[in-house]
Amino acid sequence: MAIVRPFRALRPRPELAAQVAALPYDVMDSDEAREMVKGNPYSFLHVDKAEIDLDPGLDLYDEKVYLKARENLQRMAADKVLVEDTQPCFYIYRQVMNGREQTGLVACASIDDYLNNIIKKHENTRADKEADRIRHVDYCDANTGPIFLAYRAQPEIAAIIKKWTEHQPIYDICSDDGISHVIWLIDDMAVNTRLQELFQTVKYMYIADGHHRCASAVRVGQMRRQEHPAYSGQEEFNYFLAVIFPDNELHIMDYNRVVKDLNGLSETAFLDAVGRKFDITPCSDRGPYRPECKHRIGMYLQGRWYTLKVREGSFPADDPVERLDVSILQNQLLRPILGIDDPRTDKRIDFIGGIRGLQELERRVEAGMAVAFSMYPTEIEDLMDIADAGKVMPPKSTWFEPKLRSGLFIHKLS
Repeated sequence: MAIVRPFRALRPRPELAAQVAALPYDVMDSDEAREMVKGNPYSFLHVDKAEIDLDPGLDLYDEKVYLKARENLQRMAADKVLVEDTQPCFYIYRQVMNGREQTGLVACASIDDYLNNIIKKHENTRADKEADRIRHVDYCDANTGPIFLAYRAQPEIAAIIKKWTEHQPIYDICSDDGISHVIWLIDDMAVNTRLQELFQTVKYMYIADGHHRCASAVRVGQMRRQEHPAYSGQEEFNYFLAVIFPDNELHIMDYNRVVKDLNGLSETAFLDAVGRKFDITPCSDRGPYRPECKHRIGMYLQGRWYTLKVREGSFPADDPVERLDVSILQNQLLRPILGIDDPRTDKRIDFIGGIRGLQELERRVEAGMAVAFSMYPTEIEDLMDIADAGKVMPPKSTWFEPKLRSGLFIHKLS
């Protein structure tokens, strides 16, 4: 059973919501963030990437960065840019991108559910990235960025949320990328109680995006427990900020690959090697090839697209990780032919999120990369199957869009 509970959000005044709302801290670098906030003192990037308000030469992990994040958050609250609700509530967060909607419940999830694997993971985390967000949460004494969770859709939860969206939203904004963000506040305690009860029938929740933020939020909760050994379990530090979506509304985009060289092979030798692993067919259409189903991979080489068909029996179909197309590409081509043993660390490979389009693959090859691969998107059921099996996905397997905005809800830990 999953534990969720309402909370008193610290959130923007409605007239400032569009200026406050910001992309997650980890989808841009510091220089890009500095450009994004020009002329906008209210952007939540001043909290989530506080180095933008300091000397550009400062180390990103210097204590001054975390102190500045806390100072900026406290100033936004003191100036009433952010105002705390007077009673605990659930919230509904709907995003609309290219006409497609996804609607989630904004709530606090339990750190114990994470520790007990009720909240399931599908990625490993990096110690340096985790340490950074631990310090950020600890210094701010708040969860500033929501964790993107998924669950297998439950009809009664969906019905309650759908009915509540007939109310007037508290925010209805459109970000610069054309994505709509519509927020409702559920201030009916009976409805909130019923939602809590219904989530207790949800067996598992799954981290879709935000593994580092989630692990860091849990670690800070554990630190607070050590500081307060008489804790009751009801304190806010026992919970973290999440937006929880039903699986049937989520959309995973392709996550594509480009490689710098052919590992010393000529084009002919490379094509021969690929042909021994896959059924390879040149595309007659000169446009980019987007795989239309699982076990089809696109390849762009020397100005031409090819279709790679995965051969039946060439992978263990009963293994939820090994049957992924990203695993098949890695195991049958990237490692044995191109010599890329660890895509996490090899500088010869780069990853292109599907939001940038297949033309970006062509552009990268024309600019000097040797070969590109277009992938069929990993499906949400694949993610949940892997998490249920206690396994982890290969790196760069999923690209979720749209991204949750930070700054629309902050969960204070004390």
